[in-house]
Formats: sequence, C-alpha cells, structure tokens
Amino acid sequence: MAYIDIFVAPVPNANHEQYKKHCEIAARLFKEYGATEVMQCWGDDVPEGKLTSFPMAVKLKDGETVSSGWLIWPDKATRDAGMAKMMEDPRMRPDVNPMGFDGQRMIFGGFKSLLES
Repeated sequence: MAYIDIFVAPVPNANHEQYKKHCEIAARLFKEYGATEVMQCWGDDVPEGKLTSFPMAVKLKDGETVSSGWLIWPDKATRDAGMAKMMEDPRMRPDVNPMGFDGQRMIFGGFKSLLES
C-alpha cells in the first residue's frame, strides 16, 4: 500500500509566488525521486478553532495563509530513499530554492495507508 507524507505550513501572503515556485521545483524533484503524486494546497476556508485548528497548529500570524499538501509514494522504502535524495539535492538548497515560510512552524509526518478507495 502507498505511503503518504502530509504537511501543513504558514506562508506569508507576500511570499505566495516565491512559495509557489519553490513547490513547483520540489514537486518535480519528488516525482524524480519516486513520488507518484504531489499535491499542494493554499488555504481558502480554514477557520480558527476554539480548542485546535490548522491556524492554531502552525501559530498563524496576521498576513499569513495556511498551506497544506501531501506526497504519495509507492511504499515507505521509496519514500525514505526519495527524502534522503531530496535532502542532498543542491536544487533544494535555501539559497537556490528558498521556501518562503518559517519551516519551524511546519507540521509534517509520514503515514501508512489505512484505506485506498
């Protein structure tokens, strides 16, 4: 079954185009390294919660939008190898391809597929 990486990050609205460019480059590389699907989303209807929410989870500030996405890999071994290659790829260096957001407030994790429909 597939292995999925999911992430949520706060992105300054002023960095929207820079972030989009970063995502386009990263998507090509993720696919090059074995991901079968790359999805990037820009928050549109992401309400603030009372106990928990996406905005609260990333400590969203004024002038930022919650961004989310996922990567689908054939399996965890392919994901682990692909992620290792991404970390070493010079095209992902911050001076070459800046993210445009505070990575310390990004939430991410790898998930085993429970149901595929």
